[in-house]
Amino acid sequence: MHDEPGILGEEGRRRIMMTMTLRIALVLVSLGTFSQMMRKIRQSKLQIESAIFWIVFSIVLVVFSIFPSVADFASRLLGIYATTNFLFLFAIFLLIVKVFYMTIHISQLETRVKELVQQMALEEKWREEQSQMQERESRSAAEKDAYQYKKECREGVQYSESVQPEWGDGADETEM
Repeated sequence: MHDEPGILGEEGRRRIMMTMTLRIALVLVSLGTFSQMMRKIRQSKLQIESAIFWIVFSIVLVVFSIFPSVADFASRLLGIYATTNFLFLFAIFLLIVKVFYMTIHISQLETRVKELVQQMALEEKWREEQSQMQERESRSAAEKDAYQYKKECREGVQYSESVQPEWGDGADETEM
C-alpha cells in the first residue's frame, strides 16, 4: 500500500482499495458495454472504427476489476489517495478526450455536408440553365420555321399537304 503501516489502519486501507462491489459493478458494466458494441457492429448500426474506443475502454475496466493491483499501482504512481478516485479520474479523462475527437469529427462532417449542399445547388442551377437554353433554342427554331413558312407563302410557294410542316394550319389529317 502507499500508506505507512499503522497510520491509516485497516479502515483506511479499505477506503483506499477497490471494494468487491465496485469490482463486480465494473466487470458487469464493462461486459455489458462490450456486448452492446459487438451487437451494434453485427447489426451494421455502428462502424468498427467508432466502437474500438468503447471496446478498449471496457477491456481496460475489466483489467482494473480483475487485477485491482494495476489500478492501485497507477493511483499510487499518480499520487491519488484512493483507487476509486483514480478510476473516476481515468474515466472522466478518457471521456473528455473522446468528446474532443467527436467534436473534431462532427466539425469535419458539417464542413463536408456544407460543401455537398453547395455542389448540389450549383449542379441544379446548371441543369435549370441547360433546360432553359434548350427551350429557348427550340422556340427559336420553331419561330424561324414559322417565319420561313409565312415568307414562302407570301412569295407564292405552294406546299403539298404531305410536305406541309406539322405546325401548319392546325387542321387534322383525318378530316381530308
